[in-house]
This record gives sequence, structure tokens and C-alpha cells, in this order.
Amino acid sequence: MIEQHFAALRGALDRIQAAAPTIQDWGTHLAAVLGGGGRLLACGNGGSAAEAQHLTGELVGKFLHDRQPLSAIALHADTSAATAIGNDYGEHELYARQVRAHGRPGDVLVALSTSGRSQNVVAAAKTAHELGVTTWALTGPAPNPLVSLCDDAIAVDEPSVATVQELHLAVVHALCAQLDEALGVPT
Repeated sequence: MIEQHFAALRGALDRIQAAAPTIQDWGTHLAAVLGGGGRLLACGNGGSAAEAQHLTGELVGKFLHDRQPLSAIALHADTSAATAIGNDYGEHELYARQVRAHGRPGDVLVALSTSGRSQNVVAAAKTAHELGVTTWALTGPAPNPLVSLCDDAIAVDEPSVATVQELHLAVVHALCAQLDEALGVPT
């Protein structure tokens, strides 16, 4: 079982290298947005929420080298707002309502979903479009609603949720490295 998991991970990592130009574009775009005072919003459920928070933590803190903190919000992390929204509006509005509160034209939403079908994540992407927020998806196999809806997407073509999440983390780290390079952060 362990050998199969590592073999799947190796194969998926080889295939995800085709997304390098997309990651470079995202990092350069994000550097312009964040360097200009915009913000990144990120959302997901379960393990994808952890990946979203990992991304925002790398931006508000630092990735590899010290730099100015960047505006990034993991939408699930405000538990008081999340539980109030879930209670008053339903879980399908959990992220969309926060996108309405925090998103501004030109900002970026990174929407993570291993299935690409999470209703609250899809609703957040729809709301982001209405507001003029750029939407990027990290998902599992395409086609799925999130890939179809977002401005751009990286879909990991793997049946294993664990492998998809592990590749999402690799993409997050590559994005942070590209962003820092585009910002001119000394290495």
C-alpha cells in the first residue's frame, strides 16, 4: 500500500510539471495584485481548507525568505463568522458571504476542492466573478464545476484524494516561490 501511494505520487508529480507555466503566470499576477495593495482570499473544506490556510500563512508570514507581509485571508479561519454564516444563511453561503465582505475588484480567490464540486466553494467562485475578483481553482480530476467556472485552474488528474491534496501543496509552494521571485525577494 505504501509503495503504491508513493508510486502514484511520483507519477502525479511528473504530470503536474506541465502546469509550471500556469503557476508562473499566477505568481507574477499575484505579485502585482498583492504588491499593489490587493488581497488574496482562499477557501476549501477539510484538507483543502488546511491547504488554503497553508497558502495564506506563507503569504502573511514568509515563504523562504523575509519580506513584507502580504494580505491573504483563509476564509474558513474566522470561526465566529463561519459559524454565524452557517447558522443564519446555510453552509452553502459560508464562503460567498465572506467573499462579498472582503473581495474587491482585482483581488484573487484561490478555490481548492479535490472534487471540484463543493457547493460552498463553487458559490464563492460565482460571487467572486460578480465582484470582479480573479478566480483560480485547484481541484482533482476535470471536468468539474469549479474548473469550468474559474478564470484558470490546475486540475490534478488523480483518483486519490490524498495524492490530489499532496500535489496541491506542491503547487502552493511553487506559487509562493514564483511570487517571491516576481516581488524581487532576495534569495
